[in-house]
Amino acid sequence: MKKVSIVIPTYNEEGNIKILAEALLLQVSKLPQYSFEIIYVDDGSSDHSLSLVKQLTSENKIFRYIKLSRNYGHQNAIRAGIDRATGQCVITMDGDMQHPPAVIPDMLDKWEEGYDVVYTRRVDHVSTGFFKKLSSKWFYKIINVLSEVKMEQGTADFRLLDEKICNMIRNAKEVELFFRAFVKLAGNKQYAIDYVADKRNDGKSKYTVSAMLKLALTGITSFSVKPLHLATYLGLFFACSSVLFFPYIFYSFYAGHAERGWSSVLITIVFFGGLQLFVLGIIGIYIGKIFTQVKQQPFYRIEETNLYETDDTAKL
Repeated sequence: MKKVSIVIPTYNEEGNIKILAEALLLQVSKLPQYSFEIIYVDDGSSDHSLSLVKQLTSENKIFRYIKLSRNYGHQNAIRAGIDRATGQCVITMDGDMQHPPAVIPDMLDKWEEGYDVVYTRRVDHVSTGFFKKLSSKWFYKIINVLSEVKMEQGTADFRLLDEKICNMIRNAKEVELFFRAFVKLAGNKQYAIDYVADKRNDGKSKYTVSAMLKLALTGITSFSVKPLHLATYLGLFFACSSVLFFPYIFYSFYAGHAERGWSSVLITIVFFGGLQLFVLGIIGIYIGKIFTQVKQQPFYRIEETNLYETDDTAKL
């Protein structure tokens, strides 16, 4: 009998824990040909999420939990779950009920057909706000323009990964691992399933505008040097454009009112000063990533778990 692991990163999702668990158990009951383990990864929640998960584990041994020592972020929480999963495939999904468990049987069918990655494409619910749709659309546009990896609109972290792909993730040494791009680059046979995102059952989305921007920066700088090329092209463009000031300078001297140019000089200095800071910022992001990488700090630290390994040493 094949074993399937379901990894669910959670952060302050106390209103969704039991509802998702019931929905998952309903799907599991329809798939007696598989054995399951459902791993909740508590990413430093400050509400009662962990206590609710512990209650589930005491009621049904199919549930497992990992408590991280603090909030390490969504991607590292997924990584912690994949590192400790024991299934022949791993399904990752969010804990807010927007990733419908009813899709899981279809994902497993495609896995049985030989696909190593079965990923999903989100179709927004009719109640999804305009700003949410717009921000999501531009997120993928920016990623695809500035990154070497092309991702389809609506892809997220609801996917099935074969064990061989999971082993690639476990062996990856990158500190800020961006799963959406990493899995895409893994190659192998991949299949997409469209689903309609349900309305969030409880709580607020953890992906604020700032979080989306941070995720986009991580994705772009992790798999592309295009921003560095862009900075070079910008510098070259404006350096060449400065030649256009020469006719104005010659005319000012000829007309005898060169002293009036203080405003244009000030604007030019401020403009190019801002451009230099922009370019230095791009370079700084890459240097910062190198600095973080060479320190080789743990990706996460497990404080408590009921999995088979109970030590708190993070995978490096």
